[in-house]
Amino acid sequence: MIEEHSELRSGGAESITAARRAARAEARPRDVLHTPLPADALRPTLLRRLHQWWVFFVAGLLLLVVGPPVLTVSWLARRREWVYPWAIWGGKAWLRLSGMRVVVRGRERLDPAATYIFISNHRSYLDTATLFDYTGRRIGLLAKKELLKVPILGTGMGFVNIMAIDRTNRQRAIETVRAATERIRSGVSFGVFAEGTRARPGELLPFKKGAFHMAIDAGVRVVPVAMKHTDVLMGKGTGLARPGTIEMVILPPVETAGLSTAREEDVAKLIAQTRARIAVELGASDQP
Repeated sequence: MIEEHSELRSGGAESITAARRAARAEARPRDVLHTPLPADALRPTLLRRLHQWWVFFVAGLLLLVVGPPVLTVSWLARRREWVYPWAIWGGKAWLRLSGMRVVVRGRERLDPAATYIFISNHRSYLDTATLFDYTGRRIGLLAKKELLKVPILGTGMGFVNIMAIDRTNRQRAIETVRAATERIRSGVSFGVFAEGTRARPGELLPFKKGAFHMAIDAGVRVVPVAMKHTDVLMGKGTGLARPGTIEMVILPPVETAGLSTAREEDVAKLIAQTRARIAVELGASDQP
């Protein structure tokens, strides 16, 4: 009898665990969308592993050689704007030397005189340089606070309107968002990876609200941006990289006029519209 009860308890525990796993599996597709990947996209090879180390080496070398003199001269001359052309050149040089070619579609949809918030999906380190360099205008970025710890890069971020956000501290995160909103009101466009972190290859994570509050409060339109193929070229958690073509698609801007952050349904609607447009362009669905 004792053994029977033990088995029953064990079986009951396993059933509960299985039920919880099934519930999580059922809930996940509603939150995370998936893009089909080529069959050999993530196949590990020695060449792909070595290529990832090359990508990191090039990034470090460019920061070390170009960063200190540019930052020093700009600081001494009190001309922070001098850093921008070098930052853009450095980002493009990094992508090019890493074997990446960038193709941009949809730039004609933008008004050269308008200020925007560019909302992009995020699956790779390659996304940041691509978004920063290829919108056709100088933009700022919201970035994770860990980048401040990177030598030279952390110092240079403040020169080019890259603002670090601490998502572990709600109050500090709100203060950063407010500061970024003020810069947007002054005419500086911003890029934001609204998922808040890099997604794994083929995934589109739920979007966080901060960037959409910024857009509504500043009264500017949101531009959805679909970043394609970077997960295959250098995806999160793969330890792999390969040369190839990054496709950045700038989608039609989404209007924020008449919306209010005091109405949660307005924010939710803006998030849903933006994410849906990116998902369609990526070919993402709720089927893993």
